[in-house]
Amino acid sequence: MATIPPTPPSPGVGIRRKGPKTLPRLPPSAFSPPNSGTSERFPLPPSPSTVHPRSIVDAHVVLGDADPTLASWKEEAGQRLRGHIGGLVVSLPSSDSETFVTGLQETGAGIPILSLMVPFALEAAQHELPAYVSGLSIPISFLTSFSNSTPETIASLKWALSQGRPVDIDVQTALTDSAFDGFQDLLSKATIDLSSVPPIVISSVLPPPHDLSLSIVKLMKHPSYRAFQSQTAALSLFPHLYVKFLPPIWNAPTPGTPSVPVSDSANSKELNEWKRRVKMYLGPVMEAFGYQRIIFGSSPSPASRSASLAGDWYEIARECLAELGVEQEFVDAVFCENAKKVYGS
Repeated sequence: MATIPPTPPSPGVGIRRKGPKTLPRLPPSAFSPPNSGTSERFPLPPSPSTVHPRSIVDAHVVLGDADPTLASWKEEAGQRLRGHIGGLVVSLPSSDSETFVTGLQETGAGIPILSLMVPFALEAAQHELPAYVSGLSIPISFLTSFSNSTPETIASLKWALSQGRPVDIDVQTALTDSAFDGFQDLLSKATIDLSSVPPIVISSVLPPPHDLSLSIVKLMKHPSYRAFQSQTAALSLFPHLYVKFLPPIWNAPTPGTPSVPVSDSANSKELNEWKRRVKMYLGPVMEAFGYQRIIFGSSPSPASRSASLAGDWYEIARECLAELGVEQEFVDAVFCENAKKVYGS
């Protein structure tokens, strides 16, 4: 009689269970397109130097004089910006405003004016429109600055919004936790009872004030940058809120952008450093607001004490946006279409 061999143990019985198998790591090159750039599956993105808006609206022009020909802006803009300009949003000058408006009406600036921003004080108890803006053929909007939230500032913002025109708010205070709570409170209470809320456009937050001595590596982990990311996400929940993309308050002049770059120059190194920092702030805003709610402008906040030429900032802003690999539609929206939608209606 044949002997039946014992049944072998099931796999794993009596054997110590091993941990999960470690999968091999793919090299970074596995996630990159072919170097040739000829594959239809992996086309190379266009060079940032070739990505330009089809037309430009400079939605933040703050003049240092009351010249209705806008000669100072035209000189600052240079051919690269002026050659593609399709319209401007201009703040009324602080002095001789009536003369400026009369000159615009009579002779024009040679460039379409989408809107004139009428300044008003958020802290003031009473408001009325200047008599010289009544009957204007140019649409008006409003411009103010924020430092804290009070019953007076809430009432003032509500008055401006009730006029049915866009309101620009320059955030001229550090947005600490308490200040940010106050800013959200201002936006919420000023809009809560309005049947229709016009666009609210905030500035000095893209990019925000920043210490250039802080390295980019440290900036990525810095509490101020994390706060910026969370605040940006929170502000994006206000559906009528837009963000202006303006020269930052970094206590340094905006680097020049020569038409023929010099790779080894000190200016080139400074320019590249600025672009890296600008993109760090631009990315979270793009993610939170989308391309439909970012608006380009060339003049810095009046709170800035650093020089900035309109043409230089345009080139920096354009290259930063293009280097993030966005579509042409995105570029056209940020540099033209969003401003036309907000100020041109």
